[in-house]
Amino acid sequence: MLLFSDCSKPPAHQPVTLTFLDVELDAPDRLHGLGQDLQAFTRETGIQVNRLGGPAGSLNQLALWRELLQKGAAAPDVVGIDAIWSGVLNEYLLDLRPYFASDLSSEYPGVLASYTVAGKLVAIPRHAYVGVLHYRSDLLRRYGFPEPPKTWDELQRMASRIQAGERAKGEKDFWGYIWQGGTDEDLTCNGLEWQVGDGAGRIIEDDQTVSVNNPQAIRAWERAAGWVGSISPPAVVAYRKWDADNAWASGKAAFQRDWSSDYSLISLHDLPTNATQIGVTSVPGDRAGRAGTLGGSGLAVSQTSAHVHEAIALIQFLLERDVRLRNANRQSEPPRDIQLYELPSILEPYPQLAKLNQNRGGVVTRPSVVTGRKYEEVSRAYFGAVHSVLTGEQKPSVAAAASEKELVQITGFKKGPPPQRDWWSH
Repeated sequence: MLLFSDCSKPPAHQPVTLTFLDVELDAPDRLHGLGQDLQAFTRETGIQVNRLGGPAGSLNQLALWRELLQKGAAAPDVVGIDAIWSGVLNEYLLDLRPYFASDLSSEYPGVLASYTVAGKLVAIPRHAYVGVLHYRSDLLRRYGFPEPPKTWDELQRMASRIQAGERAKGEKDFWGYIWQGGTDEDLTCNGLEWQVGDGAGRIIEDDQTVSVNNPQAIRAWERAAGWVGSISPPAVVAYRKWDADNAWASGKAAFQRDWSSDYSLISLHDLPTNATQIGVTSVPGDRAGRAGTLGGSGLAVSQTSAHVHEAIALIQFLLERDVRLRNANRQSEPPRDIQLYELPSILEPYPQLAKLNQNRGGVVTRPSVVTGRKYEEVSRAYFGAVHSVLTGEQKPSVAAAASEKELVQITGFKKGPPPQRDWWSH
């Protein structure tokens, strides 16, 4: 565990050292690497940066971040936060709107809203991630599929056919679809994507309605449970992010649900080593459309930081570096061996591709702002219910009714049906 002492401000002749809690430290550095960016910041300003990370898993990181910020110490200074932590950590973080008001007009409204609590800008959005579908484009061609699936039914048919064909060739451990089914935040994201495409709502709506118990959500959960042991390995119900990534990297799967940002689509990390060609597209959907869950990270400043101005300077520096790198790489040509097809609306790593693929998926946000400090409880209740369906412990209708009751108790909100369409598409 990371420990900080509440020390006084150093004498003027000593260089300032910022403590940076980086929520992305466990991910591969994008492009030239954040480590090099921090070194450049020190060269330009003389301000040292001590970059620290935390445990694996979003909820484990949140627990540690909250513990450290509750201490009210002079460090950490700059705090990287997940897009869903704004309501949970709001009381410990500065309002950054006065410092960055002129820089916010270019942000996607849905992204900015994820870091805004009652008008307070808790963090500046940095990297936006969206749920996407990875696919083996070489296998799609081999089995006669001209394009990746747009619906979950299409994915199931394609995955079944490819899996059967590859196993007939001797690949006995080949699977059609890999995803994160363990009891973790990623299962909340998966479940939300399954149901929103069928018009089943966002679990809890912005008008404080608990909408999780409806026929469309029940149908979506039941469909996903049918994948376990058929097109997905039985162990998928225990898969966390890195389990799914490792299974995909082995080249023994046709499709995988994962996260992508414009940075990762440019640098293209963690592709199967023995696959000949890979594609990335929007997650499938259903009658209501296609939508990937919005994730990502933002940069915040602790209210008790001893170096607020230096912390703001670091954030400004990192955002400027990001813009320069993004613009430079968008001038390059898309990779020839990667097929980027109908990506989510927020992902435009190569403008020339955006013009060709107009039928792109949208983005859906988790109910983290409307539930505020209770979001962690909400998410645990939701993915617990979904997991009980995947493992066969509860019938979907029973799990949905129990989840509705628990979410009403947690939030105090009313229950009701989902709206016609309540997710952000553009």
